[in-house]
Amino acid sequence: MIEITDDLGAVHFFENTPKRIITLVPSLTETLYELGLEEQIIGVTKFCVHPYHLKSVKINVGGTKNVHIEKIKALNPDIIIANKEENTLDVVDSLRGICPVFVTDIVTVEDTLKTISDFGTIFKRTTDAKKWIEKIDFAHKDFQTFMIDKAWQKAAYLIWREPYMAAGSDTFINEMLKLNKFENIYENLEGRYPEVEIRKMRIQGDPELVFLSSEPYPFKEEHAFEIGRATHHAKTVFVDGEMFSWYGTRLFKAFQYFKALQNRIAE
Repeated sequence: MIEITDDLGAVHFFENTPKRIITLVPSLTETLYELGLEEQIIGVTKFCVHPYHLKSVKINVGGTKNVHIEKIKALNPDIIIANKEENTLDVVDSLRGICPVFVTDIVTVEDTLKTISDFGTIFKRTTDAKKWIEKIDFAHKDFQTFMIDKAWQKAAYLIWREPYMAAGSDTFINEMLKLNKFENIYENLEGRYPEVEIRKMRIQGDPELVFLSSEPYPFKEEHAFEIGRATHHAKTVFVDGEMFSWYGTRLFKAFQYFKALQNRIAE
C-alpha cells in the first residue's frame, strides 16, 4: 500500500503501483519519461511535445485546460497527473470520479525535487528519482557558484502581447529570474501573470533587460523594436521559454542554458 499526499493536501492510497498514467502537464510528461515510465503513459495533452515521439504513440486527451473527459474515462487510467497552474480546478474536479488525480504545485527548485521524489515513490522509481534529484541539485549548486560575482540587473519577462502580459510573483519563471539575479520589475503587481502597459515600463521599474519568451506567444523582431522604444536603452533578449517555465527534469538542462544566457547578455 502506497500512501502519499499531493501538493493540494489530498491524500492518495494505491494498493498497487499505478500502471496506466495520464499526464496533463507537458513538463511532467517529460519527467515521467525520464524516470523510465514511457510504457506506463497512456495519454498526454497536445502540448506534451517532449520527447517528440510521444505525440504520435500516445492518446491525445486534449489541452491542459480543455481535456476530453470521456476519452480519459475510456482509457481507464490508474492515475492522472495534474498541476495547480496548468490545469483548472474544474478540470481536476471533473476527473476525480475516474481515478486519483495527483495535483502538483511547483514554484521553486525545491518543489521540483519534491515532485520527482513523489513520482519515485508512487511509481516505484526511487533509484531513478534519486539520480535525477542528485543531478539537478549538483547543477543548481554549480550555477549558484557561477553566479556569485554577477551583479543584479532589473528585468521584465513578457509572455504575451495584445494585451502585454508579464511573469509576476509566485511563479516558477520568477524563481528562475531570481536565480539568475534578474530583479523582476513586475514582481509586486497583483496576479501571477499581470497585464502590463509597456509605455509605462520606465516609470514602473525602467528595466535593463526585457526578456521575450518563446512561448506561449511567438514574439518577433518587430515586437522587440516596439518594446525597445518604451524603455530607456533596455536590452531586449529572446529567450527559450521552456528553460524558464518547465519544471521537472528539464531543470537540469536549464542551468546550462542559463550559463550561456548570462554570457550572451554580458557580450
